[in-house]
Amino acid sequence: MIRAELFPPIEPYQSGMLRVDESHIIYWEQSGNPAGVPVLFLHGGPGAGASPTHRRFFDPAHYRIVVIDQRGAGRSRPLGETRNNTTELLIADLERFRGMLEIDRWHVFGGSWGSTLALAYAESHPERCLSLILRGIFLMRQSEIDWFLSGMGTIFPEPAAVFLSFLPEAERGDVLEGYWRRLNDSDPAVRITASRAWSAYEGACSSLLPNPELVSAASEDSHALGLARIEAHYFRDNLFHPDTKLLDEVRRVRHIPAVIIQGRYDIVCPIATANRLHCAWPEADYRIIPDAGHSAMEPGIRAALVQATEQFKSITP
Repeated sequence: MIRAELFPPIEPYQSGMLRVDESHIIYWEQSGNPAGVPVLFLHGGPGAGASPTHRRFFDPAHYRIVVIDQRGAGRSRPLGETRNNTTELLIADLERFRGMLEIDRWHVFGGSWGSTLALAYAESHPERCLSLILRGIFLMRQSEIDWFLSGMGTIFPEPAAVFLSFLPEAERGDVLEGYWRRLNDSDPAVRITASRAWSAYEGACSSLLPNPELVSAASEDSHALGLARIEAHYFRDNLFHPDTKLLDEVRRVRHIPAVIIQGRYDIVCPIATANRLHCAWPEADYRIIPDAGHSAMEPGIRAALVQATEQFKSITP
């Protein structure tokens, strides 16, 4: 029987901070088996950062688990830094780390924004990917961003009303710009208050059933500032051109073994996007979790992710 539970907690056997340019110092770590098959974990957001729980999707006896906090996120510094922060630079960072760690090919695992970055990386460097595990698909099209900013309120009107009420009524016609101004205010108190409001909204919409712990964790200052500032930055300035680019380039990765895992009732990244990706990539194993929302910690999604990492043990460099 294929395992469906998270593996026990583990600590990294190696970690560090790498300066990649004049603006950014990036946190990285390795855990599991130093001689194992490399797997790269890509966190969501953009800007959310990784947590110790994320190591637990992988069998530490089999995998060499590489976790990187992307520019401006998590333990990377400066937290929330938007300068020199683009998808292309994140892809270049991944290649820098791959070379530094002397890895030829690796499995790539990403959820939400992590699925975006994983797909963009694979389309740029298909020869470096042993497999792809993608969860809660987000392709950063304008329609998906518009849904996040306003459409989620059709399902979660209460959190959406709180999110909108943070802005003066005169600024509610352009929510993204209204938040962007406050996320970049000269007053740190204004920045962090706006970050908490943005992150709490996303957290409240991320699970099938109410999860106060998820909302609380999303609103913690160390998480909220990176998440809100980097998300708003990417939503404003880092759209793909055309915004169907990731779908258009799927032909470059259709030969790579892949699993797409999607919650049926994912409101943050609705299933229509995953369905578009599946239609463009019929070879991928498409798994719809019938009783789940967006969060990787939804029981059905969590189990499917672990099952996928167990399934791909048969693929080695």
